[in-house]
Amino acid sequence: MTRIYSVPGISCDHCKHAIEDAVAKLDGVDAVVVDVTAKNVRVEGAVPDEKVRVAIDDAGYDVADDVKS
Repeated sequence: MTRIYSVPGISCDHCKHAIEDAVAKLDGVDAVVVDVTAKNVRVEGAVPDEKVRVAIDDAGYDVADDVKS
């Protein structure tokens, strides 16, 4: 499954790497790609939504309410 999370606080490559590193550590994540320009995070794999949200939050960023599958 692929989900796209809107993360308005993404502004640079540091943000990109911090989020990708945090989410990639989760069991069930096949791929994670942060698009700095679009300010979103694409996550592929069988990982619960709440775990992805917590990982992004722990990296220091807030997920907007609009998540696309």
